Parts: sequence; C-alpha cells; structure tokens
Amino acid sequence: QVQLVESGGGSVQSGGSLRLSCATSGFTCVAWFRQPPGKEREGVAAVDFLGNTEYADSVKGRFTLSRDHANNTHYLQMNSLQPEDTAMYYCAAGGQCLSLTSSEYNYWGQGTQVTVSS
Repeated sequence: QVQLVESGGGSVQSGGSLRLSCATSGFTCVAWFRQPPGKEREGVAAVDFLGNTEYADSVKGRFTLSRDHANNTHYLQMNSLQPEDTAMYYCAAGGQCLSLTSSEYNYWGQGTQVTVSS
C-alpha cells in the first residue's frame, strides 16, 4: 500500500525555519505542494531520481530539498519563512518527475500545516 506521511509543520515567526519530512514508501521522484487558505494548491519543489531539483520562483534560495535514501524519507528545509508561506503543505509522488503540476501526481500525503506569523 502506497503511503506518504508528512511531518514537521508548525508555527514560526517571520524569518524562522522549519524542516518538513515525507516518508515515501520508496518513491524517488517526489514533489512538495502547498495550499494557502482560500487559494489553489501550488507547486513548491520537486526532485527526481538523479537528485535534480525544481523550485517555484517564490521559494528559490529559501527552500531546499534533500533526501535520506536509507529511510525513504524526503525533506523540505524552509528558511527565511514569511507570512505568505503559510499553507497546508503536501508531499506527492507517482507522477511526472520534476513537475510542479498537482494533477500529474497520483499519491498524496495528508498534509502538514505551516503557519508563519509576522
């Protein structure tokens, strides 16, 4: 059974950092999406099986992907967080590698909330 489990969300002040984790059941192409309150889901970052990455312009230079192959876990390190980063964050897999389009992914985690206060 495919399972994606996110963790690591929370509340931080502007300028703070969080690291999100996604246990992926062995997927190597994984993406992160977020859905701010009242808005559509948007792509944040994606990684392929070679370690190539793709980032949304809004997070470039602040967010970084990494992974632990031994534990089938992917991470999204988020630095310099701003209130506009407040959203439910989801990891996704089983889609087109490096895509930031949500419709191209078949498997989703339950989401983890990130709240950034000013």
